Amino acid sequence: MHPRKALLGGTLALLTLSFGLGVAGDPPRAPGERGSWRTAPRHSSGMAPDPVAHAGTAIVQVYAAPTYGWRRYFAVHPWIIYKRSGATAFVRYDVIGWGRGGDVVRRDYALPDGLWFGARPKLLADHRGAHVDAMITAIEAAIASYPHRHEYCSYPGPNSNTFLAHIGREVPALHLDLPANAIGKDYRPLGRALGLSPSGSGVQASLLGLLGLSVGLEEGLEINLLGLNFGIDFKRPALRLPSIGRLGMDDLATTAP
Repeated sequence: MHPRKALLGGTLALLTLSFGLGVAGDPPRAPGERGSWRTAPRHSSGMAPDPVAHAGTAIVQVYAAPTYGWRRYFAVHPWIIYKRSGATAFVRYDVIGWGRGGDVVRRDYALPDGLWFGARPKLLADHRGAHVDAMITAIEAAIASYPHRHEYCSYPGPNSNTFLAHIGREVPALHLDLPANAIGKDYRPLGRALGLSPSGSGVQASLLGLLGLSVGLEEGLEINLLGLNFGIDFKRPALRLPSIGRLGMDDLATTAP
């Protein structure tokens, strides 16, 4: 078989596998469970620790949940929450592309660990302890320096995944490894096509998030083709695939007190 045909066939097979697994992993829903975006449940998932019970502990967590509607089979929406030691409530930040002109970076748009329009989030990072207060200072500086706070484009970016990737680059202590289906994490303007990978642990070359390559300790090796990512994670062995994110060992960045 010609190498080009073999490559095309392999790519199509991976896409089919990824999408099939994504659909299979989406559990059947009762009629009206999600409903419209206006009525979709957004209550607490119960995943975040009680901030009052952990008042003396600084905590940072990063979540990602499937996006609303048909796009849930292809992409996720991430956000970050944190509390300093002594605080009894979490602060949440994510990028929202609707509902308000101007600044797309929102503080406390929703509950810290709330369902994202009916979708249960997955925990990507969980850091706790005395060192986390300094991490929060760096996170707040990264949020303030986000360069696209007056821009939003769901594909290929900048979007909510671009925002979390920026924080990951600026705060490598997060060890944040956004999944392969975090479309927008690889968005880079043409003038800054080369730089740190989204975890801050490697290097990345990317043209507007449509064509690129990332190599890093957290990401492993990942290729981006038109916003679809294919790769392999060597640190926690897994395939990095469109639609499902990863297939293999779980990847949760943690530090405990």
